[in-house]
Amino acid sequence: MSNNIYIYIFVMAGVTYLIRLLPLTIIRKEIKNTFVRSFLYYVPYVTLSVMTFPAILSATESTWSALAGFIIAIIAAWKGCSLVKVSAAACIAVFLVELL
Repeated sequence: MSNNIYIYIFVMAGVTYLIRLLPLTIIRKEIKNTFVRSFLYYVPYVTLSVMTFPAILSATESTWSALAGFIIAIIAAWKGCSLVKVSAAACIAVFLVELL
């Protein structure tokens, strides 16, 4: 197989286009299945989490400070703090652990 870059680009573009086109052409009615609806509802949240979590662990000098900030952020969010308070608490936790 030759290494023609244009073939790779066209195949990638075709696959990407089909992934976006097929749901629009196949599914024309409203989705009434509760399992499928709940699955599609949570897909953006899961995707964002999967993209964010590795960045959290590699954003600081050490993994331990990142993990401390992550745990503090989870606890603060679980208790119902606002986004500003959660991020401030996580930043303070990372700063304090980095000082050690």
